[in-house]
Amino acid sequence: MIYLDNSATTKPFPEVIEVVRRVMESYYGNPSSLHQKGVEAEQVLKQARQITAEALRVKPGEVVFTSGGTESNNTAIKGVAMQYRSRGKHIITTQVEHPAVYDVCKQLEECGFAVTYLPADGDGRISVEELKQAIRPDTILVSVMHVNNELGTIQPIEEIGSYLKQFPKILFHVDAVQSFGKVPLSMTDWGIDLLSISGHKLHGPRGVGVLAKREGLKIHPLLAGGGQEGGVRSGTENLPAIAGLAKAIRMVQEKQEQTVQMLAQMTAQLRQGIEAIPGCVINTPANGAAPHILNFSVPGVKAEVLLHALEEGGFLVSTRSACSSKQNEPSRVLMATGMGRERALSAIRVSVGCDNHPDEAGRFVEVLREALQRIRPYMNV
Repeated sequence: MIYLDNSATTKPFPEVIEVVRRVMESYYGNPSSLHQKGVEAEQVLKQARQITAEALRVKPGEVVFTSGGTESNNTAIKGVAMQYRSRGKHIITTQVEHPAVYDVCKQLEECGFAVTYLPADGDGRISVEELKQAIRPDTILVSVMHVNNELGTIQPIEEIGSYLKQFPKILFHVDAVQSFGKVPLSMTDWGIDLLSISGHKLHGPRGVGVLAKREGLKIHPLLAGGGQEGGVRSGTENLPAIAGLAKAIRMVQEKQEQTVQMLAQMTAQLRQGIEAIPGCVINTPANGAAPHILNFSVPGVKAEVLLHALEEGGFLVSTRSACSSKQNEPSRVLMATGMGRERALSAIRVSVGCDNHPDEAGRFVEVLREALQRIRPYMNV
């Protein structure tokens, strides 16, 4: 079985699994304890924080460990909203965000905040000019994802961050869950105040993530308690997962150049092969997309039926964001691009990872072609 659902989650590196096991076994002390086991655990935590900070090119004190991308996004957005609500209650985000941002903003609307949801074009990309026009005197936060998890579209984060530098009271949050290790990213140079990443999207453990927070920036914590993670995220640290995340980050960095090249080569081959199949339509833009995601539709064919046919042929893919894939409705993200309902309902997302090989692309296209030949007579197309 060939796994092509790496945007949903990735297989942990064997070395990561070993680190998690070793830390659980040998470094079980609480990092806040003063005895030897606590000191040993604290050293592991400090090392993981240093590795993460170096990868993000930030200071160790700017790294906050969380339970994953969802918590990082919630902490950033709600933390800013609560901390600076006396300054203003207007937030700008987009119509194509992951639910961990979009639904958080919907929650804040119920609490009296005003949210502008920027539209996207046919490629799923927002307009910087429209963002500029959306800024108000009471705007306190802009939250825009770097790489769209369904389409792979890269948003103009550097340009947005550069523009927002002239508004020191507007904070900039970026969901980089799908971009870290795959496309260029610079939190400091691009004027990003808050940045979210997730361990299980980069061959690390589940249940761990990072919120990088600019030094000196205060946000209201979601969790009150013992004051861990600089008071931003109380709770005894999940040390095995944090150590595993640091190992995954280091390995991703070491392999990044060759991995990205392979991912881009494989998605290019997939695009070429799928485009040649009658009735198939590519949804991911040809330019300005991440190297690991390719979304396509076969209008008239139900995505779930095609997904299971591909699985029978030995390939595992997804129909949309894993967080909402069991809903029998077209993707909100795809519909926001102006896509028709039928096309959106037939969308399949292929997302490749470092365990894949370009040779698998040709086989996938063959299996897809065969599956469609079997399905079409029964789908009224």
